[in-house]
Parts: sequence; C-alpha cells; structure tokens
Amino acid sequence: MNKLMVFKKHMLVLTMGAAAVSAAFAQDDAPAAGGREQARSMVMTKFGIVSTSQTLASQAGARVLEEGGNAIDAAIAANATLGVVEPAMNGMGGDLFAIVYEAKTGKLYGLNSSGWTPAGLTMDLLDKEGYLPKPGVKEKPLGVHRVTVPGAVAGWQALRDKFGTMNFDKLFGAAIYYAENGYPVTELISEEWHSSERGKATTPGFAETYMPGGHTPKPGEIFKNPVLAASLKLVAAKSRDGFYKGEMAQKLVSFLHEQGSAMTLADLAEFQPEWVEPISTTYHGWKIWELPPNSQGIAALEMLNIMERYPMAEYGHNSTKALHVMVEAKKLAYQDLLKYVGDPRQAKIPVPAMLSKELATARADAIRADKANCDPLPADLTERTRTGNDTIYMSAIDRDGNIVSLIQSNYSAFGTGMVAPGTGFALHNRGGLFTLKAGEPNTIGPRKRPLHTIIPAFMEKDSTKIGFGIMGGWNQAQAHAQYVSNIVDYGMNIQAAMEAARFTKSSFGGCDVQMESRISAKTRDELTAMGHKIRVVGAYSGAMGRGQVVESDGDGVHFAGSDPRADGEAVPQGPPLFGVKR
Repeated sequence: MNKLMVFKKHMLVLTMGAAAVSAAFAQDDAPAAGGREQARSMVMTKFGIVSTSQTLASQAGARVLEEGGNAIDAAIAANATLGVVEPAMNGMGGDLFAIVYEAKTGKLYGLNSSGWTPAGLTMDLLDKEGYLPKPGVKEKPLGVHRVTVPGAVAGWQALRDKFGTMNFDKLFGAAIYYAENGYPVTELISEEWHSSERGKATTPGFAETYMPGGHTPKPGEIFKNPVLAASLKLVAAKSRDGFYKGEMAQKLVSFLHEQGSAMTLADLAEFQPEWVEPISTTYHGWKIWELPPNSQGIAALEMLNIMERYPMAEYGHNSTKALHVMVEAKKLAYQDLLKYVGDPRQAKIPVPAMLSKELATARADAIRADKANCDPLPADLTERTRTGNDTIYMSAIDRDGNIVSLIQSNYSAFGTGMVAPGTGFALHNRGGLFTLKAGEPNTIGPRKRPLHTIIPAFMEKDSTKIGFGIMGGWNQAQAHAQYVSNIVDYGMNIQAAMEAARFTKSSFGGCDVQMESRISAKTRDELTAMGHKIRVVGAYSGAMGRGQVVESDGDGVHFAGSDPRADGEAVPQGPPLFGVKR
C-alpha cells in the first residue's frame, strides 16, 4: 500500500475498529499469488530438534541433545520437564505411549506404558459398592476407582534402558531445577490451570499443591513445586523402583486406601510396560503408523482407509465435500472403536478386519453424499463417551535421524486432581474410560488396561520420516487423519498442516461437530444444509487439540513444527561449540 492508503488505514482503526479495517482492506492485505498463509515457519537444522507444548520443556530436551544425548534422552528430559511446567496435562501420575524410529536399522518400536487396574477391582466389589448400573438408578461416578497404576515412570525406564545413553539424574536436571526454583506460568497453561480450580479445589491434596496463596497461578506468576522435585530426585536415584516400590509406593497406596481404592503395593511393583508392534495402513503411497489397541490409534487408520475411497485432493482442502466425507468417516470409525477395542490381553480385538481395505470400502458405501448420518452404527465384525483432553504430545529428532513420537497424559484436567501427601503430582483418572457393562471388550476388571485416547503417530514415504501427534481426548484419531490428509492430499509442509483449520466431534452419536472459524461460512452453511449441526469455535481453538511434529528428509536436514494452539515451540539443538563432540 502507498502512504496515503496507510494513513487512511490508521484513521479507520481509530473510527471503525480492527475488525472493520480487516474487512475493508481484505483485498489489499490478501497474500500474493503463490504466497503462503501459515503463521509460523518450520524449524530447520542439520542437528536435532525437540518440539513440545511449552518452550522451557523444548529447551530442556534440546540442551540434552547439545550435551551428547540422543532423541530418546531428549524426549525423556522434555517430558519430565513438561510434568513440572504443564502439570494439568501430564506428569508422573499419568500414562505414556511412544513410537521410536531407529535410524540405523529403519525399524519402528512401539511402547505401551498404560497402567492396569488393581487386582482387587472386581465387578463383585463394584456391585457391592453400588457402582454397577441398575434400572432406574442413576449411575454412580467411579471416583477413586478411576485411578489405575500410573505408567509414565515405567515408560521412561523402558525407553532409557532400550535406547537411552544418559542417567535420570542428568535427564531430570531441568525438571528438578524448575520445580525447586520456580518458573513463570505461561498464558494458555494458566487458563487451563484456572479452569480446573472450581472442580478440583476441594479434591484431597490439590489446593495444597496447585493453588499457592489460595488461587491458581496467573500468566507470568512464578510457580514452585519442591515436593515434586524431591519425587524426581528419588526416581533419579533409584530408577523405577523409586516410584513403584519403597517410600513412594507406600505414600501412594496409603493415600489411595484412604480414598477407598483397592490399589496394593503389589499392583504397583508388578506393573511392567509392554513393547508392541505398531500397526499401519497405506494412504496414497504413504505408510501411516499408530499403536495397536488398547489405544484409539486404529480409528485413525480406519478413518484414512475410508477417506482413501474418495478423491479428497480433487474436492479441495476443507471444502464441503471433503469435510463431509471426513466427518462421516469419523463417525463410522469411532463406532467400530467403541464396539471392538479394549485390552487385547483380556479380549479378542479384530485388528486385521478393522484395518482392511475391504471394510473401508463397505463403510464408505454407507456414507450418503448429500446427507449427514446422525445415527451411525458399528460394523458387524464377529459406550464409552466420556470426554477428557488433558494430555501433552511431543516429538524429538536427533542429528542421526532417530525420532521419538511420545504422548503422555493425566486424561482430564489434573486427572482426578488427587495428590498424595509428599509426592507433588496429581493422579490420573484413566479408569474412567472403562465401561461398567459386563461382557464387552472394554469392561472394567482386575489388572486390566482401559481403552486409551492418547496416541503417538508416525508416517513415512521413501526417505521422508515424520513423527507427529495431536492431543485432545477423542479428538486425536480424527485430528491425525486430518493432519495426514493435509500433507498427502494437499501438499502442505509439516507446519502448515499443523496450523490448518480443523474440525472435531467429541460425541459418538448425533450430527454435532465443532469447526474453527477459519473454515468458510459458505462451506459451513452448505454442511448445515446437509444436516450437520455445526458449532463455530475460535480460529485456533484448543478444542482441536495441540500438536507437535518432527521430520527427516533422509538427506541430513531435519524439520519441526509446533501448533500455535499451544504455548510451545520447536527448539533446535545448537552446534557443538562448547566441547561436546558427536
């Protein structure tokens, strides 16, 4: 614009407001042909990068890379730090899943470190305590029985033992420092923290730990958690036994017994995470990987299989046709998820059938081109609808091209909100995802893992390897499918694909769906005419989850992106200038 137009624009700001100016000068401010619309650039380097939802955690992981650690070391360090600086979302009281790509062998490894229920948590016990549903009787919340054995620390141990090069005392250094000395709470994390105050303030141990001075921290306010620092030091000194045995285990079990839990010392001591084979499908020449049940990752793959039956690229990004197909595919895949997925150690899960292209063809045939289906049914291959989205996802890559795709969670905000005295972390509530109906794959029972919402992901084609994930409860599988489509169908780079406007549907029935306001009004109106009931949310809404991503191009250049819906960023490793040689 020339100087006169700039002057006019400033005058309009004074008289009309920013929104009116934006509309009035939309034509002048439109990006040039061939330009881009993404807000952030990708981070690029020949060295490693750590991408998380909080900058201090990303920096902690990058520093470990600079000191000679690999991507696995960096991921553990960053995740431990996130438990301090983003405590509503994750921490030592939650579960963990990861996919690790080992560059030298080209092999993928899957880690399921989701905890089990106590051995004494039987249907008979729940019936005696009045939890099982009965005709005409309102269902009683599970309360403390939602606490399963936390898997995060065991997951760190498994990752370090198999791939790591550093001890926990070094990996926990930043986490311990911030817990002892404090850190300024960031904007979005402060909002999430504050939103938990009403529901959790009276929960045992919550206010004492997370409401210093009687309130949750404001943006920029310094928060310290020296008790958590002591817990991290205990694990650093004794590894996993510092959590699942001895002093810490006794504190947890004693506290849980006071709340009515059936948890025992043996339930903690005998828990072990499981190395699993990732599952996959193909999507227009790319291979997409998720972890197998008990996670919801299989729904992302089924959704992609259904989408592949349609010319998504021809439809156009976030067009009426493309969004209709994706929303309908989500409904069908999630119905199958709810019906068939549970703990595969205690229930037979039809994984090959759910991943088959034949099933996808049949499911795609159930989608009407002109009408939304408000009553989708699961496929016939031989309810859980609670919501929770308080999770972190992070990814890391090192200079050798090793990639970690890691997700860790408390489930709902601060989980149960319960904090055992002398521990400094909240206990999760993953058991709330069980069904109390007998005979289903996800029926609650002794030493059983619930259907899990949290999923890490990985995608590859030729020499390109991408570790990605998007947190947010039941949002995750549908967000993964949208992310893959952005890259494969629409040619976006990893950052643009993360920023692109998304939809989410948190329920399993009906036609309700949330869409970010950046999806055009014309498209939303056309979808509404087809029967979709759209609720418009903010341009970059937390309801869509928050993701992170790293990529290797196979030629020694590494890329990363970070979702602007969160407080974080991708932080690259610095060059070896200070005596560390790799």
